[in-house]
Amino acid sequence: MTTRTELLERAPYAALPRRGEAVLCAVSGGLDSMCLLFMLDAWRRENGGQLTAAHFNHRLRGEAADRDEEFVRETCQTWDIPLATGRENVQAYAKQEGLSVEEAARNLRYAFLRRAAAEAGCQRVYTAHHADDNAETVLLNLVRGTGLSGLTGMDWQRDGLCRPLLGVTRRELEDYAVQWGIPHIEDETNADPEAAARNLLRLQVMPLLKDLNPRAAEHICGAARRLREVDRSLEEDAAARTAHVEVQDGRVTLSMDALAEAPEAIRPRMLLRLFDLLGVGRKDIGAVHLNAIMDLTRRTAWGKEGRLSLPHQVTARYSRRWLILETRPQTLTEVQLIPGQSLRWGDYTLTLLDGPGEGDGISFQWRGRPGECPVVTVGPCPPGERLTLPGARGSRSVKRLCLDKHISLEERDRLPAVYVGGTLAAVWRLGVDTAFARPGRAPCRFIKIEKTEKQIEEDGHDAQ
Repeated sequence: MTTRTELLERAPYAALPRRGEAVLCAVSGGLDSMCLLFMLDAWRRENGGQLTAAHFNHRLRGEAADRDEEFVRETCQTWDIPLATGRENVQAYAKQEGLSVEEAARNLRYAFLRRAAAEAGCQRVYTAHHADDNAETVLLNLVRGTGLSGLTGMDWQRDGLCRPLLGVTRRELEDYAVQWGIPHIEDETNADPEAAARNLLRLQVMPLLKDLNPRAAEHICGAARRLREVDRSLEEDAAARTAHVEVQDGRVTLSMDALAEAPEAIRPRMLLRLFDLLGVGRKDIGAVHLNAIMDLTRRTAWGKEGRLSLPHQVTARYSRRWLILETRPQTLTEVQLIPGQSLRWGDYTLTLLDGPGEGDGISFQWRGRPGECPVVTVGPCPPGERLTLPGARGSRSVKRLCLDKHISLEERDRLPAVYVGGTLAAVWRLGVDTAFARPGRAPCRFIKIEKTEKQIEEDGHDAQ
């Protein structure tokens, strides 16, 4: 017969409540969380401390959600456990923030749990995620596309959040609930495989895997634990290789030599460390951004500067074997355009495409060997530079062309000018030089040009 705390005691010591500690338990009313609440209550009685339950009503299931809240309230009264409750309109929040309902619910739920813990004086929050949940998480990350970190599963504890049941299977919790007569209430959507991707995995995929091996969930979790050790070693290596990175306010600088000397598996982690050192963190930085940074270092011509626009208003700059990530405002210097990579340059975002494009932009061609294209850069245009536009009798200075179009001096100095092989090919809003103009259907390149939101706002004020 299982004791009240036996399953809980499988957790590492660090994930268990300390003697006399005040903790908060997230309770939905389902079997898993009710078992955890029962275990933590027994632990508190044996080891001292305080226990507070917390229930969040997502307001997604109407009367059923209110029924769950009332069930948790009545059970906590019976067990003499303090209860904190919260409710939010998840649907409205998801629409407002542009999130999926699942992501919005998770954000609001964890925000509530942390507030409730602080108000109750609890140091840590406990959730009832178990081994089957962990296995499902690993599989979901795998099929959605993930790096090594996504295959390491859930942490026993992290940032004040503890999951002490990760070593316990769902079947064991079911047996435990029967043995101790633990009441619970089922969310009817859990039985619908179309309600969420996790439901489909739990109801249809995991049973098939358990037909192959009844201990499938345990083995998946075991592999995740071993991968966690590998992941930790790689992180430590990346930290050591970036320990001497130059860090200034709003800027970090890494030698390309240090990046090149690192094993290929370490390089993405070194780049992620730069975002940490910059103070913006890794959120929203994916493989596509890391690959783009590496592409920038490979394709920027010697003596030129390449730039790349990244999330969190970060700009990556590469020049003469130095990689710089910064959040500082960028000066309008001449910068190489890398095909397929967007670049914020002053009031505009430019993307160089191999071939025709749609929307506002500049189409140009060049004369040379097929398949070869000189370096394309964008930079400010000195007013004395000259363009020969189609239909004109000769070249005219950029200054004169801007005067004809009633473009102010301030705006003129912010217009992106395109140089191909070091020669002025075009200036945005003025036109393309005849030497680079595309005749008919000749092969060309296209630079898509978009105004930033700030510039659009300023133009709107000017129009008023």
